[in-house]
Amino acid sequence: MKTLEGKVALISGAARGQGAAEARIFVERGAKVMLCDVLDAEGEKTASDIGDSAAYTHLDVTRESDWQAAVAATVAKFGKLDVLVNNAGIGDLGMLKEMTVEKYMKTININQVGVFLGMKSVAGAMKDAGGGSIINISSIAGLGGAVGGIAYCASKFAVRGMTKVAAMELGPDGIRVNSIHPGGIMTRMLSDAGLTGENADALFSKAPVGRIGQPEEMATLAVYLASDDSSYSTGSEFVADGGLTAGFTLEG
Repeated sequence: MKTLEGKVALISGAARGQGAAEARIFVERGAKVMLCDVLDAEGEKTASDIGDSAAYTHLDVTRESDWQAAVAATVAKFGKLDVLVNNAGIGDLGMLKEMTVEKYMKTININQVGVFLGMKSVAGAMKDAGGGSIINISSIAGLGGAVGGIAYCASKFAVRGMTKVAAMELGPDGIRVNSIHPGGIMTRMLSDAGLTGENADALFSKAPVGRIGQPEEMATLAVYLASDDSSYSTGSEFVADGGLTAGFTLEG
């Protein structure tokens, strides 16, 4: 079903992982997509593999000038901008007592400031297009704490709050803003930490769904929020975690 027919989307962190899955499925559902990342070789290949409905441009989400250039490139290539997926992020964990200011601020600048700059930068183009949808990728670490997540949780809680403010401020321009809160998703972020499909499923076996999530499952949720099917949803949190935050079990 071409639920995104006629839509133009910009996706950050789209060279691989969840962002690449979002780009592929958005195009399958009818959208034109500008993939953005700092991993230029991978991003260009991903866009080329997707086909003519996709293009790539460099974007360091911590730089406002890069955001402005990416928005301009998207409008120049595809004529307008309807959807932003603020997907870029890092999961650099560390305990409070050992966390350096430099490491903390790196996470904040990418995960939090990057989202702020993205929303700010697309607002004008979306207003010109008659409205749009901003989808901010937060985390269940934006709903509750996690040991070793002092910086990561801070950034993802901030995304949750900024989403609500932006929804209130941009609503009069026809722009909806929502956040997605994934649980464990099998991406490079987790594989770099040593998780594979089998041991990742084991780690999440206590969740009601009983396995780790896949990038495509987040992508299809993003499709819903990008589409007109979610026209009455804004300022909201969409949790997709296999039931991980639903409760806890006392079983051994």
